[in-house]
Amino acid sequence: MSDLIITDDQSDADILGAVRMPTLTGCPWHDVNEMLQSVGLRPTRQRMALGWLLFGKGDRHLTAEMLYEEAIQAKVPVSLATVYNTLNQLTEAGLLRQVSVDGTKTYFDTNVSDHHHFYLEGNHELVDIADPHLVLQKMPDVPEGYEIARIDMVVRLRKVR
Repeated sequence: MSDLIITDDQSDADILGAVRMPTLTGCPWHDVNEMLQSVGLRPTRQRMALGWLLFGKGDRHLTAEMLYEEAIQAKVPVSLATVYNTLNQLTEAGLLRQVSVDGTKTYFDTNVSDHHHFYLEGNHELVDIADPHLVLQKMPDVPEGYEIARIDMVVRLRKVR
């Protein structure tokens, strides 16, 4: 079981709202179990198997169809609907980041940190932009009652002709 980190200067409200941080060991099966439990998701067989495929290979960008194909090849008995449901649950829980490309393709990114992407049009591949200093020059005015939740920049690339 993971340790809940609480300091002396935290109030009771802070402690009650604290999220259990997973203790990761480098063992994909154990780590997926810890990640799921840390966000309140039950580690079912299907979530564990899909999580192992997703998180066991480092940072990745996958569509639901790509993960479904990997699951079939790994002999994981799962439907495409279950793959979609699981990806959406993991995204809502904050374990994945959803990146849409031109409204027709949605990728799920295992790297949930703030970063941007290149989209390689010919390969239909999403690649992290390594520059942490990339900035948007001017932020748009936000309508009253709203705030910016996140900015996703996707730079589309194609081979030079």
